[in-house]
Amino acid sequence: MATFPSINPSFGFTKLNEPNVRVVKLGDGYQHRIILGLPDNQNGKKFQFEFKDIDESDSDTIETFLDERITDLASFDFQAPTESASKKYICLKWSKRVNYAGKATISATFEEVFEP
Repeated sequence: MATFPSINPSFGFTKLNEPNVRVVKLGDGYQHRIILGLPDNQNGKKFQFEFKDIDESDSDTIETFLDERITDLASFDFQAPTESASKKYICLKWSKRVNYAGKATISATFEEVFEP
């Protein structure tokens, strides 16, 4: 199991909650809601992180790590700054902006996954 490099994201990140709920709309405004999946695993989180103005070598470390996770299709362990425990994530989307010589910003979306 891979663990994300010990490089902390900058504050100002976004945490998205996307519960796996289906809503069936019936007549006269009635509706029925259904949770899909196990109750503990149906409310995965997504984080939109930025690693702002980090050294170019740190940005290369992050990029290499994420590239390797695409190659092996594996999740990784990461503890978000506001969370109490490490969880499993995947990252399918990231970008790198070179701000000036020697400094870069990585923007990445981490999506929580549920695996044994």
